[in-house]
Amino acid sequence: MSRVVGHDDLLLVTLDTLRFDVAAELAEAGRLPNLARHLPGGRWEERHAPGSFTYASHQAMFAGFLPTPAAPGPHPRLFAARFEGSESTADRTFVFDTPDLVSGLANAGYRTVCIGGVGFFNKRGALGSVLPGMFQESHWAPEFGVASPTSFESQVARAEEVVAELPAGQRLFLFVNVPSLHQPNWFHLPGATRAAGDSRETHAAALEYVDRHIGRLFAAASSRRRCFTIVCSDHGTAYGDDGWSGHRLGHESVWTVPYAHFFLEPGALS
Repeated sequence: MSRVVGHDDLLLVTLDTLRFDVAAELAEAGRLPNLARHLPGGRWEERHAPGSFTYASHQAMFAGFLPTPAAPGPHPRLFAARFEGSESTADRTFVFDTPDLVSGLANAGYRTVCIGGVGFFNKRGALGSVLPGMFQESHWAPEFGVASPTSFESQVARAEEVVAELPAGQRLFLFVNVPSLHQPNWFHLPGATRAAGDSRETHAAALEYVDRHIGRLFAAASSRRRCFTIVCSDHGTAYGDDGWSGHRLGHESVWTVPYAHFFLEPGALS
């Protein structure tokens, strides 16, 4: 990563609230054709989330603590702040001297852009402004939010506009927080009703919806040069698992998340 930064564009996509088991099942069943073509071996990597809800997890990721491989470590990190005694900083790690990765990449010459989704990115109050405030440029609109059945399509359209407006030589760090998996997601499954609410099945349908449109995002992100891409969840959520519902709690359905990173070559298929 120390050689990637400064050469390639960077894309970080968090599929907010996506469970690992649902993501893995859909990939194996061939229900995620656009994502699976880029996943190493066509499979998600099982990892542990750095937090149990959006705010905590993104604060950790923006400090360089991406989801950790679900196996004994230590696990060298892609990004890390310069910190004496760090056991997860390796020779290939991109080390930054700022408080967070976003400003570290800005110092390295990147245009940093956030396209928000869930409420912690909506800039409607002080708390919802903290995470997007790390970026040089941030975007949020109601059509990007959790209540919109077309949220991801709207985000992708904004991403395409952002990329098109950049000078050719400007490196880009683009971050997209995808809200489609977060509740409410019942409207992504034909026949589901508001009264019946969300379920593991509607959660899966929301991921299929994202897969139908993510090719456009990949195409935009790689339209100017090679793009190093990370796609992961920030945390999962429980749908009655062992009696638990929701997240911000310590259950396997919450702390186990899907992760992948890969290069998108220029002109990636949409």
